[in-house]
Amino acid sequence: MTAREVVLRISGMSCQHCRQAVEKALSAVSGVHAVSMDLQQGLARMSIADNVERSTLVRAVERVGFSVLDS
Repeated sequence: MTAREVVLRISGMSCQHCRQAVEKALSAVSGVHAVSMDLQQGLARMSIADNVERSTLVRAVERVGFSVLDS
């Protein structure tokens, strides 16, 4: 299975605790291979399997209290 890169713009991340919560939630999604967070820009960059849907990633972020902005 091949991997692809995805970037999500996260609203509401204001501290390292926020960043860690989002990173942990995204890392727990099956098919997510790597997560890199940019707190200053509010970005989550991921390497994911082709079969992972964007909506699954959005739900993971929302479950920990943040929202994903349309990009």
